[in-house]
Amino acid sequence: MDFEKQERIINAALKEFVRNGYDKASTNEIVKESEISKGSLFNYFNSKKELYLFLLAYVTEMIKKIYDEVDWNEPDFFERIRQLGLIKFKIYKKFPHAFNFLKAIANEDAAEVKYEIKKVGKNLIACYLETGYQNIDWTKFREDIDREKMTNIINWTMLSFSEMYMDKVDSIENVGTEVLRESDEYFDILKKCFYKKEEQ
Repeated sequence: MDFEKQERIINAALKEFVRNGYDKASTNEIVKESEISKGSLFNYFNSKKELYLFLLAYVTEMIKKIYDEVDWNEPDFFERIRQLGLIKFKIYKKFPHAFNFLKAIANEDAAEVKYEIKKVGKNLIACYLETGYQNIDWTKFREDIDREKMTNIINWTMLSFSEMYMDKVDSIENVGTEVLRESDEYFDILKKCFYKKEEQ
């Protein structure tokens, strides 16, 4: 399968499974969206289940790649988020439905794929828990505010910021210095709120 065709199929399938869930997802819609014949789709995947499990493995692999590209020795929380944000943006521009697919599998209860989802879900959660905040220098943060609430507020702010720019920028190459500068301005405000004065 050539890369361009593969990307079209992946994006069309991710979109359809996100929109309708496993049971109601239509291979006809996937074929139509990806502009290939139904016979061509089933040359690559023998069934809807095989396609779904391929996507599950593919998206899981993307998450692992995000983690492989991050400098886990970087102790500053904000610099870590900055790195993660740029890598996620790269993936989003190529596969815009990948992260929504990840969210959707959490609520997917189709009997045909439930076991595989549970297995993959456990591995993803373990990956996040083991590496998510490793080596962060928490001593920079204020001690009079709950750490979990602080990190939630920071993550929510930066998620909203990235969503605001997703549709404005065509590719990762077009993330100009003004976007990065503005994200750093948000970081500076958040640092003033949550870092100790000597660390700001």
